[in-house]
Amino acid sequence: MVQLSHNSNTFEKKDFPIVLVCDDVRGPANIGALFRIAEAFGVAEIIFGNAQPDLSSPRMKRTSRDSHLRVAHSVSEDIHTIIQHMKEGGYEIISLEITDDSERIENFKWDRQRKLALVVGNEANGISEAVLADSDKILHIELFGNNSSINVAQATAIALYQLTRSI
Repeated sequence: MVQLSHNSNTFEKKDFPIVLVCDDVRGPANIGALFRIAEAFGVAEIIFGNAQPDLSSPRMKRTSRDSHLRVAHSVSEDIHTIIQHMKEGGYEIISLEITDDSERIENFKWDRQRKLALVVGNEANGISEAVLADSDKILHIELFGNNSSINVAQATAIALYQLTRSI
């Protein structure tokens, strides 16, 4: 058995019409991990809203392993405008949050022909109420312990795995 490198694996490269929208995500390690996860799952772009990520942070760079140089990204202080433009552009807005009417992510069926915006939220407060109100659908990852949340990067990886494998 030989461990394969990044250049020697046999994975088929796929790109998906998914934009990852980050609502007030601030932690350099989380931002770096989100870049790495986005690249791994063929995400088209990351948009950071309501926060100014420090893309020069050594911690972010170390965690991203240079994926921040390969994944398209932008920053906007007005996430509401981002969401409205995406809706006008034909994106379905899916927020990853636990609410009283959220649905289990594994029950969501995504047609790859539809453009999708996956919204993830702040490390402490999650997705803002205004963004949740603008969402077409709110999905959650079912958890089985006492903790009702997991790290934003971990949740994003699980969500993208679930969304891209259902195609």
